[in-house]
Amino acid sequence: MKPSGMALALYTNFLGQAPNWYKLSIIAFLFINPILFLQNPYLAGWALVVEFIFTLAMALKCYPLQPGGLLVLQAIAMGMTSTTKVMHEIEMNIEVILLLVFMVAGIHFVKDLLLFVFTKLLIRVRSKTNLSLAFVGMAAFLSAFLDALTVVAVIIAVGIGFYAIYHKISSGKKFPDPHNHNEDTEVAELSRADLDAFRGFLRNLLMHAGVGTALGGVSTMVGEPQNLIIAEAVGWGFGEFALRMAAVSVPVLIAGLLTTIVLEKFRLFDFGVRLPVAVQDVLIAYDNYQTERMTASDISKLWVQSIIAILLIVCLSLHLASVGLIGLMVIILATTFCGVTDEHAIGKAFQEALPFTSLLVVFFAVVAVIIDQHLFKPVIDFVLTFDGQQQMAVLFLANGLLSMVSDNVFVGTVYINEVKVAWQAGNISREQFEMLAIAINAGTNLPSVATPNGQAAFLFLLTSALAPLIRLSYMKMVWMALPYTIVLALVGLLSTVVLLPEVTHWMYAAGWIHHYDAAAAAAEVVTGH
Repeated sequence: MKPSGMALALYTNFLGQAPNWYKLSIIAFLFINPILFLQNPYLAGWALVVEFIFTLAMALKCYPLQPGGLLVLQAIAMGMTSTTKVMHEIEMNIEVILLLVFMVAGIHFVKDLLLFVFTKLLIRVRSKTNLSLAFVGMAAFLSAFLDALTVVAVIIAVGIGFYAIYHKISSGKKFPDPHNHNEDTEVAELSRADLDAFRGFLRNLLMHAGVGTALGGVSTMVGEPQNLIIAEAVGWGFGEFALRMAAVSVPVLIAGLLTTIVLEKFRLFDFGVRLPVAVQDVLIAYDNYQTERMTASDISKLWVQSIIAILLIVCLSLHLASVGLIGLMVIILATTFCGVTDEHAIGKAFQEALPFTSLLVVFFAVVAVIIDQHLFKPVIDFVLTFDGQQQMAVLFLANGLLSMVSDNVFVGTVYINEVKVAWQAGNISREQFEMLAIAINAGTNLPSVATPNGQAAFLFLLTSALAPLIRLSYMKMVWMALPYTIVLALVGLLSTVVLLPEVTHWMYAAGWIHHYDAAAAAAEVVTGH
């Protein structure tokens, strides 16, 4: 082969089927970054962050792992961060990685139960508004005790199940027939409009559920990983954390539910898509089909999966073990008692999670660059120049903005540590430290719904096997999340600045919470309790 032919073949293979303009963009990034790094490392760091966000935004053109991974490999090679630092970030987030590997696979083995329950819900709740509220409320409640990724994994599994059912029937096949729901070539022309509407319907429910995870995640110390770090820094237990956050979390939850009603009633921001009658008829027929052909073996599997689901919620709520280990327990129990013993059948469960797990490690490498290049330092320094309620407002907004582009755990950790240092140095009072802790928690959880990279659950949804099926792109998610972003950010900010101090003083007076006792805290440290 001629050299020119070899070069052409290499270019053709580069990022495979991605558009030419996308390939050229990535090549341009790889060419510009070293030059920029030599001139201004700080600017090069921010360029890398923007470029990585670009790869996420173009997830439907090319999975972000490859282009994002190339950019990160180059950054490490140039010295923007080190493999040691990346490994440290991985170790800090090992629970999230284990969660993705085992919990998502575990959900796969209880999908029969999930599909059974959600099919009943879908065909019996005819009001789209009520159904949307049910999804938001359910996701919020579960995310207060479970990890948001687990909740979203459940919703994704259900969404793929529903989509596959209708796609098969619209392709002229019957329920038991094998079918590839990734290809639309067999879909009947008359069914394509209903299929598009069904995609819109599923997008609505998934976005509602995704926002619901943020509404619930902000309310308790176990709702999000950064909440645990904040609670530990301040010294609050589960009950005190929930009480102190209530001044923000309750108004935000009410505002979120009202936003859902408005969006669905007035069909704004691509919401309000109704379930087509043809699709509903197929789901009813599928439910009848399943019920009629259900054997004693099938019923026993549903009962086993129900018990496992209850056990899962109990274990996660009481934090009996790491989330990933609980997921492994689900896999062992579900496969053992549902007769899944073939290695290849078990392996299918891990296909969904592993690409995203790899992408998340690349994301941790970007976080390592952010840390090593001190990209957030000017923002942090700026925030700490304010006092009192102004400081709370600026801290909330700064957290929100940074959480839209970076890992919430990292942002929350950086800010709470800086604020704790300021309190220990005597620069701020204990009361102000506690108020700022709530502002940090609210800021990292609420405005971050604006972008998929702001919420791990959103990012998981964007890069899941379901996203291309229902035409859910980065910009589509940003657009649909926009009303929620505005409402949650404004209500969260007002609640933090105006409502929080008053409610906190009232709780002190009522004896629900108590002022910080330095002597008691010191005694706990000495005794190890």
